[in-house]
Amino acid sequence: MVAAVKLHRHTGRRRAARFLAEGPNLVEAALRRGLVSEVFATEAAAKRFADLLTGATVELVTEKAAKALSDTVTPVGLVAVCEQPTVDLDGVLAAQPTMLAVPVGISEPGNAGTLIRVADAMGADAVVLAGESVDPYNGKCLRASAGSIFSVPVLSEPDVLQLVSRLKAAGLQILATVLDGDASVDDVDAAPTAWLFGAEAHGLAEEVAALATARVRIPMPGQAESLNVASAAAICLYASARSRRIEQR
Repeated sequence: MVAAVKLHRHTGRRRAARFLAEGPNLVEAALRRGLVSEVFATEAAAKRFADLLTGATVELVTEKAAKALSDTVTPVGLVAVCEQPTVDLDGVLAAQPTMLAVPVGISEPGNAGTLIRVADAMGADAVVLAGESVDPYNGKCLRASAGSIFSVPVLSEPDVLQLVSRLKAAGLQILATVLDGDASVDDVDAAPTAWLFGAEAHGLAEEVAALATARVRIPMPGQAESLNVASAAAICLYASARSRRIEQR
């Protein structure tokens, strides 16, 4: 219990290679993947989610203890300690990916989680959090992913320039999303692609965008000046997925 509470902090998660999944949706997804090492539940939650917890060893805790394990305003009383999935860039590239989502310097956990969910929905092979990015196992990021963090590989690569070089060497075209791109997202083809998405406040650094195969803009006929990173990712990843579907007909 004491060790589990320490997983609220990034340093605790990094050292233990574990994280907390809270609530029935995340716990169920983690159980399906076989990543759960411990389950804590109040007596009421254990009864409420009995079907979900069939076969799992559950440690009953008090309401007070459940609040200590939770980082939400209204805890449901169900938390699992999970092992972080083992995934690295070598493994992702060895599988010959056709679509990667690469947010660069994303700091807002809600946007990161939503982007992971979008990438999962659009069939991306992995999400690579590049540069100084949020911890994907942050509680808010996990909840925003709605369980998709257990479905699509998610990894962090701090060296953006080295990452882009490796993606190019693996045969992926690099598409950078920028406001003044020469190419339109409407014209995206079905080639294996790594999409670079800039941080919420600053977009992509010029030195990163300069490495791209193409600089891509999203046509916006309305009055909004820009989109947040998760919204931009949804449009761009859908465009790639659509191009692949058309090619396969």
